[in-house]
Amino acid sequence: MDGQRAELSIRRKVLVDKWNSDMNLARGTSDESLEINRYINTIKNKLYSIEQQRVSDDKPITAILLRDLYLGKDSNKKMLLEIFEEHNKKVNKLIGKGFAAGTAERYKTAKKHVAEYILKEYRAKDILIKEVDNRFINGFEYYLKTVRNCSHNTTIKYITNFKKIVRIAHANDWIDKDPFLHWKAKLKIVDREFLTKEEIQKMVEKELHIERLDQVKDIFIFCCFTGLAYADVKKLSNDDIVIGIDGDKWIKIKRTKTDTRSNIPILPTAEAIIEKYASQPNLLKENRLLPVLSNQKMNAYLKEIADLCEINKNLTFHLARHTFATTVTLTNGVPIESVSKMLGHKSLRTTQHYAKILDRKVSDDMKALRNKLSISKNLDEVI
Repeated sequence: MDGQRAELSIRRKVLVDKWNSDMNLARGTSDESLEINRYINTIKNKLYSIEQQRVSDDKPITAILLRDLYLGKDSNKKMLLEIFEEHNKKVNKLIGKGFAAGTAERYKTAKKHVAEYILKEYRAKDILIKEVDNRFINGFEYYLKTVRNCSHNTTIKYITNFKKIVRIAHANDWIDKDPFLHWKAKLKIVDREFLTKEEIQKMVEKELHIERLDQVKDIFIFCCFTGLAYADVKKLSNDDIVIGIDGDKWIKIKRTKTDTRSNIPILPTAEAIIEKYASQPNLLKENRLLPVLSNQKMNAYLKEIADLCEINKNLTFHLARHTFATTVTLTNGVPIESVSKMLGHKSLRTTQHYAKILDRKVSDDMKALRNKLSISKNLDEVI
């Protein structure tokens, strides 16, 4: 209809030479042919009847709608997890075309949590989308925070993923009203840990005689001086190194998470690490710059490195990005707009989470000023 095609199987078989493709009917007068033709005509009559009813009710008609109504797939009986799964399949197909693999994985995890909540609370494998109400949303939030032991921010992110599915249902008129209309939640501002200048120096100078730890330390330090996230440093290749407008080497890469461009001048520490691994055969063969392990292994080895370096912080790979934003750039007077550009943030508001470090710098500067004023005052008293 209107150029749109919808297909379904009638679950019958017929030999090719027994089929009339012009008439779309079985050939001959055998009992088998007559039975198949009667069945086909019954289907046609049902479809015409559904079409006529839609016309009488002045309701829209499409090929897909006719097929679904014939099969008994009433939109009033849409199931929540079925809609969620259909959405996730589409997202999976769009990985690299507007969606990151991490986004698809989060939707998959969100669906898993919703399914587990339905099983626990409703003792069912799925529920009608119409059953989702404010009570369901609040109950799901409580479930995530208590049973799943999710933090506030993680909980809000999962509910936001789920919210999109409900909004899809509302947009398609599968539900009359949006149960999220009066649901509001804000992410809590989290204090982001980072390494101080002294801690970075301690790591750089620490000699590690275990190869795996030494490599992980190098890559972590590299990210402290470039701000690259795990997914981006893992895919980093020679093609991403260019000569910038200043004649020095820059990293120009599209962020995996947001698909935004990051332009980062390569500082001497980072360049030295690149050169250290420049001649490794495996990296040359795979066109990669650094020997990056899995994120899980990197974080596990960083715990060992923290102990060896006597750094009493929860060392994770992402902490390197925070360190670049604070200790390496903002603290040293790099404008926040430049830091935002290098981090590949879509909004300056995201970068402003790191700006509290400026308060520390202001505090240090003012302490120095107090000392100067104190010295001046003492001199005045002496005079």
